[in-house]
Amino acid sequence: MIAEKMKELVSNSSVIRKMFEEGKQMAQIHGAENVCDFSLGNPNLAAPNTVNEALEAVIKEEDPVFLHGYMNNSGYEDVRNTVADSLNRRFQTNFTAESIVMTVGAAGGMNVAMKALLNPGDEVLVFAPFFGEYRCYASNVEAKLVIVPPNIPSFIPDAHILANYITPRTKMVIINSPNNPTGVIYPESTIIEIAKVLEEKQKEYSTEIYIFADEPYRELVYDETVKPPFITKYYDNTIVGYSWSKSLSLPGERIGYLAVSENIVDFKELMSALNVATRILGFVNAPSLQQRMIARCVDDVADLNFYKNNRDSLYHGLSEMGYTCIKPDGAFYLWVKTPIAKDTEFVDLAKKYLLLTVPGSAFGCGGYIRLSYCVSPETVQIALPKFNLLLEEIEG
Repeated sequence: MIAEKMKELVSNSSVIRKMFEEGKQMAQIHGAENVCDFSLGNPNLAAPNTVNEALEAVIKEEDPVFLHGYMNNSGYEDVRNTVADSLNRRFQTNFTAESIVMTVGAAGGMNVAMKALLNPGDEVLVFAPFFGEYRCYASNVEAKLVIVPPNIPSFIPDAHILANYITPRTKMVIINSPNNPTGVIYPESTIIEIAKVLEEKQKEYSTEIYIFADEPYRELVYDETVKPPFITKYYDNTIVGYSWSKSLSLPGERIGYLAVSENIVDFKELMSALNVATRILGFVNAPSLQQRMIARCVDDVADLNFYKNNRDSLYHGLSEMGYTCIKPDGAFYLWVKTPIAKDTEFVDLAKKYLLLTVPGSAFGCGGYIRLSYCVSPETVQIALPKFNLLLEEIEG
């Protein structure tokens, strides 16, 4: 018999993953070319050539005993130096190798950070809508996930509303920008306001409140005038979690990092805790081959025009039909208001047209759906007439 805690997690398993599995079944029945699967953020875009070139060079040029062996739990020092130098060059920060922990993706990094910082009963605040797996990560360390209601229609967090949800047990606030599922980028003014509220609450409760900046979509930005603020520059108690899953189209490789503000409280003690958490959670260290590869193409990015073209086609196509959409400045998700009240009913009805979408309720915000447009352009073109037929059926 499985653990009681796992029974709950299994019963509430990811809606996104369920839709993905259902999509594979539908593809077997109807043909993959007829199923429009917008469920999972799984890029239908090859990694840049530099990734394969780097992998080949690493295998040919580096000592295999070194390449496939253990290293410090935080990762190779030279790789961490490379990551730190990249961040400093791009964001005018002051990271060193000692500030960086190489991780098994952003999800692995967030679990490491929570293990290092949170005690049972501590509160983790998230802004709805939010990535549903945060619930599981908090549950892993027996912390309580507290949901700050969505700020509709902008979906940009309101710092004044946030203030009402902070208590003496608040230990972490997760900021995800560009956001999954909305694609919204939080402006600098919002980050400044949030930082001010957290500073005030730290003083009021004589405690530390940490920001975890979950940033796997940082490089996926479509307007050069709109850039996600780098949060360590605004708030000292910040840990940044990053992954190359999206920026380099490497979701299955699970490689990322934690970057810890040099001004965070008890920096050395925290870095030691992160290092140990990496080991005791069973990761031991991030994959060695992927670390060596990243050191050679740390600043490379996949073709953003692929996503931008899909975004524009889907956003304009659905908007012209009469759907209400939030135009995303980043990531590769479109957040769409459902024309019927219950988003789950809309999702079920969409399956009739071989359209796989994810209900907003899975992200803590009902009445919307998320479309992951990291699909092929052909899928978008096939899907648009289906969405039109769906809307016509709903409107009678």
